[in-house]
Amino acid sequence: MKTIGIIGGLAWQSSAELYRMINELVNKKLGGQHSCKCVMYSVDLDPILILRDEENWDELANIIEDAIRRVEAAGADFTIIVSNTMHKTVEVIKDRVSKPILHIADVTAQAILDRGFKTVGLMGTKFTLTQDFYKAKMERDYGIKILIPDEDDIEFIHHVIYEELDFSIFSPESSKRFVEIIEKMGSRGAEGVILGCTEIPLLVKQEQTTIPLFDTTTLLAEAAVREALNGKS
Repeated sequence: MKTIGIIGGLAWQSSAELYRMINELVNKKLGGQHSCKCVMYSVDLDPILILRDEENWDELANIIEDAIRRVEAAGADFTIIVSNTMHKTVEVIKDRVSKPILHIADVTAQAILDRGFKTVGLMGTKFTLTQDFYKAKMERDYGIKILIPDEDDIEFIHHVIYEELDFSIFSPESSKRFVEIIEKMGSRGAEGVILGCTEIPLLVKQEQTTIPLFDTTTLLAEAAVREALNGKS
């Protein structure tokens, strides 16, 4: 079994959920008392949010690079970053670290293509929704057309992520509004919707909508386990 490097704390709630998922998946595949081999480095989120709001992506890249180097030094064979937004740093740092980084957009795109979809909606922070690092990769590398919510909905999603979900507040009202946003993108032609923030699956579940949802936390966990077990089923 390969050792998974996990960069967490972005926020810790989704990191804890991913850690649980990975261990359950390994145990399901291997049985007995098997669990994953992993090294997690959990960053302090608050200074990262300040740098993010300042658009200081160079320093953010340095922080993520340092975190990856730490898990590599502890024995990680590859790394996952438990945040969609922070994948903006991957293009800068991927050649500055020693081991592969499993990109959350690649993992998600493959799941979309496996369903035969060509047009999907995207939920996430305003950085993920309004900047090109995620959308352009989907369109350029995989031919997947990305729809995003309108400006008011983007602001609402961003607010809920950072002012509610990151404080473990799971409001039924916010959940309902998120589903309404998903349904609106469906009415515009989205065949499915990416839950492109690893905290969103803590608020919205597939049973709340008929629109297929792509839960990036689960997809990243599944891909990490496949890589760790070298495709064992």
